[in-house]
Amino acid sequence: MTQDKLKIEVQSEIGKLNAVLLHRPGAEVENMTPNNVQRALYSDILNLSIAQTEYEQLYGVLSKVATVHEVRSLLINVLDQFKPRADLIKRICETEDVMTYYEDLMMMKSADLARALIEGLPARINTLTSYLKNEYYALYPLYNFYFTRDAAVTIGNQALICRMANKVRMRESFIMDAIYRASGVFDCSVIDANQFQSESSPVIMEGGDIIVAREDILIIGNGVRTTPQGIDFMIDRFRKTVPYGKYNVIVQQLPSEPESFIHLDMVFTMLDTDKCMVFKPLIMQANQYQTVHIVIEDGNVTSIRPVSGLLSVLKKLGMDLKPVICGGADEWDQEREQWHSGANFFAFAPGKVLSYARNIHTLEELSKNGFEVVPAHDFIAGKADSAVFGSSPCVVTIDGSELPRGGGGARCMTMPLSRNNVD
Repeated sequence: MTQDKLKIEVQSEIGKLNAVLLHRPGAEVENMTPNNVQRALYSDILNLSIAQTEYEQLYGVLSKVATVHEVRSLLINVLDQFKPRADLIKRICETEDVMTYYEDLMMMKSADLARALIEGLPARINTLTSYLKNEYYALYPLYNFYFTRDAAVTIGNQALICRMANKVRMRESFIMDAIYRASGVFDCSVIDANQFQSESSPVIMEGGDIIVAREDILIIGNGVRTTPQGIDFMIDRFRKTVPYGKYNVIVQQLPSEPESFIHLDMVFTMLDTDKCMVFKPLIMQANQYQTVHIVIEDGNVTSIRPVSGLLSVLKKLGMDLKPVICGGADEWDQEREQWHSGANFFAFAPGKVLSYARNIHTLEELSKNGFEVVPAHDFIAGKADSAVFGSSPCVVTIDGSELPRGGGGARCMTMPLSRNNVD
């Protein structure tokens, strides 16, 4: 009997979560040294055992509220099939210039191959070329893969495979493309931004910059990880497929420094139908970064114009959001907690969100706005079901001493696959 496929359906950031895609951090996180931390896009080396303990809280919460799919098991499904395996390995080997490993990879057992593709493949030092190259890995570990948000984006019934800003992360996109197309689990159309692009193409986008605010509103950050050309690519692909007469794309420019501004969801995330989390200096105060409103009508771009700010244009479009301030009233606390992903929230239902416990001033602001603070271990142990499953807003907090050092929060680590529609 053939198992029914899960229909991908995501029309908002806050609809009740039915299914989510996760990747547990594993040996790839520790397969680095101080010499390659910068290549890994980290600011420091993580303690894997602590990171995994913290991650189990995230996993434990989400497994109680939704169906959890895992990257590694889905990848093994792909690798169990000859043609999808061959296509994926060829694509990876060509892109990373390791075609001499193709036959060896094709001969590996699926579970071992999945491990090598994620955790890294040590190089064979059997030629002068390989010796002089002085690289331990032929395929580098995917240090950032537990941030599943970045490599692909679900919008409606479509999966957009992102073209990542850093080549070290391109394999993540290739794996996600193979999973959506060939794992046999998902029902969706797939748009691959990597196809037909030259190596020097400026078309770049990452999922942390893409927020599905409403079925007819997409908010996109324009910064170091998502270029104007990448946004134009998305608009061109989606403008003829969205089933609405009028569609709005709001572009928010982002600073290139510091690195905590890497994505839009580090300064703005949705909390409820009427509330959002914001980093005040960028979202609510006058600054040099533009907000641009693009209108698409019947498949054509009819208007591109600057607007006075993200919250004001959303209000004009019928989304009147009360901002909750990351870090609270003090500017120092705002900067410190934004650095530690204090604005990066993941909603698993309207008014039900996940966050790090360390950002105490942000949590105080949420409490003032009616959110009950619930430690993740209490909910996992069954001690807070009434708060989480009740009608009042709540924020479930996970420990975050190691996970944030990779450069992201709860939204970064979660890829929603199916949500209920929001009234």
